[in-house]
Amino acid sequence: MAISPPTAQRFSAEAIRLAELAKALAHPARVEILRMLSEQDSCVCGDIVEILPLAQSTVSQHLAELKSAGLIKGTIDGPKVCYCVNTSGIAEIQTVLEEFLGTLATRSAKTDTSCC
Repeated sequence: MAISPPTAQRFSAEAIRLAELAKALAHPARVEILRMLSEQDSCVCGDIVEILPLAQSTVSQHLAELKSAGLIKGTIDGPKVCYCVNTSGIAEIQTVLEEFLGTLATRSAKTDTSCC
């Protein structure tokens, strides 16, 4: 997800990256693709299309979103593209989410719970 320069100036790099990663996980098909890929060493796009109830072009769009976010990697082998989970991307999203949610939990614990 590309953030326009004026928008990027208003937010921290951490907030922008968290939004990019959250967007990549914001569709159940992408969550399922990650789950499927995590269960295998690699997967060909055609295999994913056979399992998910989506058209090949739709699966390709979801794969592109995951790849753009750095959560999967792909290699071209002739007419096929093989995908696998990008372990460093998964480690990054885990770290980013843990830091963000940990900050929220810490701040929430310090505030008055009768705000609403």
